[in-house]
Amino acid sequence: QVQLVESGGGLVQAGGSLRLSCVASGSIFSFNDMGWYRHTPGNQRELVAQITSSGGNTNYADSVKGRFTISRDNAKNTVYLRMNNLKPEDTAVYYCKATKIILGVSYGYWGQGTQVTVSS
Repeated sequence: QVQLVESGGGLVQAGGSLRLSCVASGSIFSFNDMGWYRHTPGNQRELVAQITSSGGNTNYADSVKGRFTISRDNAKNTVYLRMNNLKPEDTAVYYCKATKIILGVSYGYWGQGTQVTVSS
């Protein structure tokens, strides 16, 4: 059973920074990729950033490019999301997701989410 636990959310003023952490119960190297998503009421959950198992490839939503950085520490089974220059529109619940592909079938595992609130 895969468990993902996010932390690091909170209340911050616009222009501030936060670092989210996602700790997995097992080795994250076994996952094909890991990512951060966010959700606001009335909207679909959207991809914020993704990183491959090796850490060699990353992908960001246009709205966060240049401000957010995703990274991973396989030795600590942890994925991070560094968020700089935060804006009120970044306010959301942020979720960590791990994806594993087995025999061509994709399996996704989610954390419980952490709230990020950016005040203007």
